[in-house]
Amino acid sequence: MNLHQLGEAAREGRIQGFEVVSLEGGVYLLQARLAWGTQPVLDEQGNVLRLRSTTQVRELLQGLPHLPCELVQHCVHDEMCGTREDPIEPLRLSLSLEQRW
Repeated sequence: MNLHQLGEAAREGRIQGFEVVSLEGGVYLLQARLAWGTQPVLDEQGNVLRLRSTTQVRELLQGLPHLPCELVQHCVHDEMCGTREDPIEPLRLSLSLEQRW
């Protein structure tokens, strides 16, 4: 889903929310949460859009309908070491999309 499609889907009410996935190296990926699952947002070349800050995420989503947004942080250490017997769930934090000046 590119940015144009994201805007259309959000205005039509097909998007339930957003997930901002935090990766090592200070990179964030934006995903749209739909009824059937998540879909990554793509850039003009069709590659997964990589953002450098949550401020950039807020700027990108400015003007779209207000939808819930979560920052998703996977625990790389737990995944690498595999010390837990329970399923490893990512940390999910509510992320406000309001501009902060």
